[in-house]
Amino acid sequence: MKTVWQSAVREELKSRVAKLRQNQTPGWGEMTAGQMVVHLADSFRSSIGELEIKPRNTPLRFFPLKQLFIYWVPFLRNLPTAPELLARKPGEWTADVQELSTLVDTFATHDRDGEWPDHGAFGSMTGDDWGVLMYRHTDHHFRQFGI
Repeated sequence: MKTVWQSAVREELKSRVAKLRQNQTPGWGEMTAGQMVVHLADSFRSSIGELEIKPRNTPLRFFPLKQLFIYWVPFLRNLPTAPELLARKPGEWTADVQELSTLVDTFATHDRDGEWPDHGAFGSMTGDDWGVLMYRHTDHHFRQFGI
């Protein structure tokens, strides 16, 4: 299973974001390419504790649903997301893309076995959980834009 903990996977993600163009249209959903880039950057920021996401009381916080959705269930199109991950407006394109690429690498500098912030919907998460979820979430949005 792919995870952001794997250096080859980080390189894949950075290569894919470099192929994205500001005027690319999504295959589904209403996000622009710029909105998607800052959404993913803020998702990475939340995974390393730089952006707090208000917790929601959902059944996804509990075994086995949490593991099913993090590791196995395909991401559906147009799922709701935390408002905090939609709040920031895109800035300058090149800077936003560079920020996302940097955050992909920054994620891997954290202690995989250390303390990790809770996820808004999934609650308590390990470094392994975050690594898989961040890959799957990023891949989902890259596929949305055909990259």
